[in-house]
Amino acid sequence: MWLTKTALAVCLLVYGATASAVSKGELETRLQQLERRLDSRSLVTLMEQVSALQREIQQLRGDIEVQTHSMESLQKRQRDLYLDIDRRLHRLEAGGVQGQADVPGTAAMMPTRPGGAAPPAAPFAPSGSSTATTAGGAAASAALNPAAQRKDYDRALEKLKEGRYTEASSAFQAFLKKYPGSSYADNAQYWLGEVYYVTREFQRALSEFGKVVEGYPDSTKIADAKLKIGYIQYELKDWAKAREMLAQVVQAYPGTTTARLAQERLDRMKREGH
Repeated sequence: MWLTKTALAVCLLVYGATASAVSKGELETRLQQLERRLDSRSLVTLMEQVSALQREIQQLRGDIEVQTHSMESLQKRQRDLYLDIDRRLHRLEAGGVQGQADVPGTAAMMPTRPGGAAPPAAPFAPSGSSTATTAGGAAASAALNPAAQRKDYDRALEKLKEGRYTEASSAFQAFLKKYPGSSYADNAQYWLGEVYYVTREFQRALSEFGKVVEGYPDSTKIADAKLKIGYIQYELKDWAKAREMLAQVVQAYPGTTTARLAQERLDRMKREGH
């Protein structure tokens, strides 16, 4: 009887030790499986987050492209509108000049050079004159033709509108040389300065805008030319001259868009500590 109890006790001990060993092994296995599952879930979550960030970046890039395109379109529309207004104003002026030219006795009312000097009349070409003299007379005759002036002016302006700045500068220079006494000369001079301003050739732009102020005292472009001179002095960091010119515009042309733009630049300079 004693032997039977002893054997049973030994069996229980062996079984308990075996069961304990199996439980620990299963526990470790389950723990490893759980760790793998957790690692897999973390990796999946991380990948999902990366994908979401990539989608957001692509969306932001798309938004930036749309905004950039909209800004470029807006700037183009503003430039086109400004050039169209200038073209319409001069079409009205040209219509008035053409009407006067059609009326006998109105030659004295044709556009004059700065200072009041009338544009050169076509020279008389006597019989047997040279080809050069005849060509000179034809050129002078064309210079008195408002329609020809308008056509050349519009061509130059169209080049500027299309952003063909090198061609535009050449066209405006040719216009000023061919039609020095044209009623469009002051505008051509201004737009020549604008070509250099847009291309950031500030010294050349400063010189051309200065010619508008000095050479065409009665021009409607003087205010705009002075504004651009102030802008250029700002770009050149000549703060004193910039303030002086912009203040002149504000005082001389109150209530105009030009004066408002000049004041905005003055306010900006003040904020920047200039």
